[in-house]
Amino acid sequence: MKAIKVNESELKERVVAINRVAKVVKGGRRFSFSAIVVLGDGQGAVGQGLGKANEVTDAISKAIEDARKNLVNVPIINGTVPHEMEGKYSGGFVFVKPAAPGTGVIAGGAMRAVLEAAGVHNVLAKSKGSSNPHNVVKATLDALLKMRAPHEVAAQRGIKLNKVFNG
Repeated sequence: MKAIKVNESELKERVVAINRVAKVVKGGRRFSFSAIVVLGDGQGAVGQGLGKANEVTDAISKAIEDARKNLVNVPIINGTVPHEMEGKYSGGFVFVKPAAPGTGVIAGGAMRAVLEAAGVHNVLAKSKGSSNPHNVVKATLDALLKMRAPHEVAAQRGIKLNKVFNG
């Protein structure tokens, strides 16, 4: 994963999950919070971050800072992904498939947040395995990062772009 430069004002954040954690101490329970945030510019740049703090707002701001550090570029062609791909992270498995214009984002919860932040408008997606937001977000990013744009494939193989599609 390579860090990329993006205009900071164009980034939109989306809180995926907030988790309250209780630590039992002598005087009772002490609560802290963890937040998962997805950050994206809607044009192929997306990142995810995790923040932990004693207050929800502090946890979210830490997660946004972490997400800024983890921004990556993903290939998007005509508002959808270039090809089918499976992603895996720990127990989370996801399947992402391109869709025709007008389909919309057919994905649930954490996957939807990542795909919308990246700027994908038409996609079919299925989350298999773990429904833990941490694993689903990272598995979705894994699937998006494994994708290759057609012009990259053509350059690597040393052939013309239309030859990639038509064999």
